[in-house]
Amino acid sequence: MHTEIKRPKKYFSRYKKSLVEFPDLIEAQVKSFKWLVETGIGEVFKEFSPIADYSAKKFQLEFTSFSLSEAKGDENDAKVNKLSHQGLLKARVKLTNKILGTVKEQEIFMSEFPLMTAHGTFIINGVERVIVPQLARSFGVFFTEAESKGAKCFGAKIIPARGVWIELESEADGGIYIRIDKKRKFPATALLRVMGYETNEMITEAFKNADGVPYEEAIKACLAKDTAKTLNDAYIEIYKRLRDGDMATADNAKEFINFLFTAERYDLSPVGRFRFNQRFGYAMDEVALARRTISKEDVVTVIKNIILLNNTPSAKSDDIDHLGQRRVRFVGEILQQKIRTGMMQIKRNIQDRMSIIDVDTAMPIAIINQRPLQARIKEFFTTNQLSQFMNQENVLAETEHIRLLSALGPGGLTRERAGLEVRDVHPSHYGRVCPIHTPEGPNIGLILHLSTYAKINEFGIIETPYIKVKNGKITGEVVYLNALEEEKYNIAHAGIPYDENGKITEEKVAARIKTEPGKISRNEVDFIDVAANQAFSIATSMIPFLEHNDANRALMGSNMQKQAVPCVLPEAPLVATGIEELASRDSGRMVIATEDGVVSYLDAKKIVVKGSSKSSSDKTYSLVNFMRNNNFSVFHQRPAVSVGDKIKKGQILADTSSTVDGQISIGQNIFVAFLSWSGSNYEDAIIVSERLVKKSKFTSVYLEEFTCVVRDTKLGPEITTRDIPNVGELKLKDLDEDGIVRIGAEVRENDILVGKITPKGETELTPEERLLRSIFADKARDVKDTSLRVEHGKRGRIIGVKIFSRDLGHSLEAGIIKKIVIEVAQIRNISVGDKLSGRHGNKGVISTILPEEDMPYMADGTPVDIILSPLGVPSRMNLGQILEMHLGMAANSLGYQAIVPPFLGAKHEEIREELKKAGLPESGKLKLFDGRTGEAFQQDIAVGYMYMLKLHHMVEDKIHMRSIGPYSLITQQPLGGKAQGGGQRFGEMEVWALEGYGAAYTLREMLTIKSDDILGRSATFDSII
Repeated sequence: MHTEIKRPKKYFSRYKKSLVEFPDLIEAQVKSFKWLVETGIGEVFKEFSPIADYSAKKFQLEFTSFSLSEAKGDENDAKVNKLSHQGLLKARVKLTNKILGTVKEQEIFMSEFPLMTAHGTFIINGVERVIVPQLARSFGVFFTEAESKGAKCFGAKIIPARGVWIELESEADGGIYIRIDKKRKFPATALLRVMGYETNEMITEAFKNADGVPYEEAIKACLAKDTAKTLNDAYIEIYKRLRDGDMATADNAKEFINFLFTAERYDLSPVGRFRFNQRFGYAMDEVALARRTISKEDVVTVIKNIILLNNTPSAKSDDIDHLGQRRVRFVGEILQQKIRTGMMQIKRNIQDRMSIIDVDTAMPIAIINQRPLQARIKEFFTTNQLSQFMNQENVLAETEHIRLLSALGPGGLTRERAGLEVRDVHPSHYGRVCPIHTPEGPNIGLILHLSTYAKINEFGIIETPYIKVKNGKITGEVVYLNALEEEKYNIAHAGIPYDENGKITEEKVAARIKTEPGKISRNEVDFIDVAANQAFSIATSMIPFLEHNDANRALMGSNMQKQAVPCVLPEAPLVATGIEELASRDSGRMVIATEDGVVSYLDAKKIVVKGSSKSSSDKTYSLVNFMRNNNFSVFHQRPAVSVGDKIKKGQILADTSSTVDGQISIGQNIFVAFLSWSGSNYEDAIIVSERLVKKSKFTSVYLEEFTCVVRDTKLGPEITTRDIPNVGELKLKDLDEDGIVRIGAEVRENDILVGKITPKGETELTPEERLLRSIFADKARDVKDTSLRVEHGKRGRIIGVKIFSRDLGHSLEAGIIKKIVIEVAQIRNISVGDKLSGRHGNKGVISTILPEEDMPYMADGTPVDIILSPLGVPSRMNLGQILEMHLGMAANSLGYQAIVPPFLGAKHEEIREELKKAGLPESGKLKLFDGRTGEAFQQDIAVGYMYMLKLHHMVEDKIHMRSIGPYSLITQQPLGGKAQGGGQRFGEMEVWALEGYGAAYTLREMLTIKSDDILGRSATFDSII
């Protein structure tokens, strides 16, 4: 068994430990779902209880309580059997029959309800999914500005969680107008009348001048524009704007408008009320925060603030891209909204049924139709934009997917409409959202990742921890601040020097002075960051010497670490940042000891730990072997302990495919040299030594599933069998009597995996065929071969066969007799065309694999493993790779693992010192010799150890060729794309190339018979044959 020698860690002089405990990385997701189960579902049932019929005289139905059962099996069972990991949601329902005066109570099954796994994911139909939190606009009040006749005119928007939007705008004439739900505007005083200030005197009384602000004058200007002088007129005016074309009478207008602002129709939400009260200095006690409707005082406060802004020359509107104006909606909240929608439909159905059902025999079960709720829940988990197929390329990719934040999705932005401002990095992102880690392409800046230490409070507002500083001394008191609170303080960077007692040693230190960067006296510092990587996500924090890289390349580095394929022989990096082992723990993919003890037995399938106390029994930990994950790579756990080892609670017992001793290990330490080599590494191409192939350095296992569905057809059932018409014995050698391939068989393209025959339609038989039928009975039966074969370009070894059938108790869709799933594993060595990368965005494609003897070698005969182009460094400005390479060289020679967190890593002098200790030149450059000639290269060459990753863009998935293939029915041109067996597009620019060389016949062939000339095509085909 491959085991890597555990290296001691080496820290450098600038290194500082984080001032707080490393956070639980998936806590927010788990907490949100827990809230939904414990509180959220109950809230919805309470809202829809009681339900009375339309007349309110026959029935009343109440949901008294609900229960959610545990899932039947564990999550691995659900994956293996392609089932959902879910519990059953049941409700106790009480039906009161008002006519007969009876009460009937029943427990009713409402819906199947997917349950969250311990690591924040859901398993739907055997597939692991993540519900991505949405970064949406917060509820509450926002102040806006617009130009009107050369003057700045301020306005406001009151955005509730549920109900109408109220937009206020002021104009140059001094009037303040209101729009409700983006309809036509009306004077603000009309709304004030409706809300309780009936007379002009009451309105002016509410707007007394104060602090030199002319509130009264502004409101009088507004009254002058208001045509509605009485309360009834105000109701009618507003009603006309909202329900244009409807008959407006005072009574129906009053009923409609008052209904808009009832608690049933209008909900400012707890976060909306919190932000409103906080902004205007209202009471922040529980009673004040519990009021979720809007009052007349609230409207007056907002209008007063608009008047104040209009009279303040330096006034600014709210910055809508500020994180203080945005909040995170987690799975609990989004799913609660879906349950609410389902319950609304159920309520309507219940009321319809109540009016037609027989009064004497009515039971709750007969009145409730649960389908709408079931449909909403299923639809949310399977089709919602925020319910995503989990990225399982490696442990880091999984953890980062759970910590993703998306501004897209229902109720969010769209890619097309989002401008540059929304996508840009904002000062309020510091410590909350990573400024670097975001996708390249159309989603840049819309899909973000949480910073390492960020935490989300109960209102969905992102907070980040700081340590309080008093009189230049760090106190140790942790305070979580949100983006708006942070603007009042001076916050020092974690890298500033301080002694062991927490006293800041320098007189002036680098800090963010009320969010602006600068230098400040140590006594003016209010807080200090808890860690140097506080601003960054986990993937970005894993880049060593991050501070020496250009941000664009760091972005690529962050994203490419998530694409790294786990190698068969994983290696921990020689140069690490120290976050690797902390980040892997919460992924739930490793086996962690739940109690102290001693390992008494272990094999590939299980580890048995004998408890240390007398009373405790043996505890068995099961290991997962060769399971396919969403990215077709293998999820496999291997023991990290030996028999007889003493185990502490929380210790790692088993690693996954992408960890070593609990450290995320997604690549290999490779001996690299920077030099140009006969043009083979032109344009970022990479030259690799054959030694890497021989030593299986970048070998990975690719696991695919092929599914064969056996159906019941109109002409009879399909049958799986070894007896397939017109197939030779050689093709059948690996099939059993049921026609299913054996485990361990080696298969290539077109080999049969499952032999299957389908009945063909009866045709008129010739007398000869009839005679044959009667002689050979079944032999000449009319069937066609519909066997499952290995797809084009695929190969591998059979490692598993799963059979799902009704006889074995599996539930299958109608018309399906059984389903057979064949697992094919394929070992992939590194090959020309594969994409490799470092952690600094230094990516490239392998151009040649050279024999070891042709590679450049050192004076002691050690050949280099990879040759990189030196031209890839200056223009890209990712110098971190050079520092990593030099320090890696020293770490390899001296036998330690160097820990270099961002901003607190090794200084240049320290790297020089380490190289000196290792007996290497301080420049890190050595004399290399050309493997082909044996002569030394003219200059000394930079060599060292770099951590390289193999990315999932592998040539084997992309290589494609076509000779004869399908054509489009409409244009009669060849189809495009690998999946369709299509051709390469010979476009406009390629035509110019041939024109430039005068290749007339080739050009004619390309544009006619190889394209859409059907007659020419068939004539050519005939003449070839």
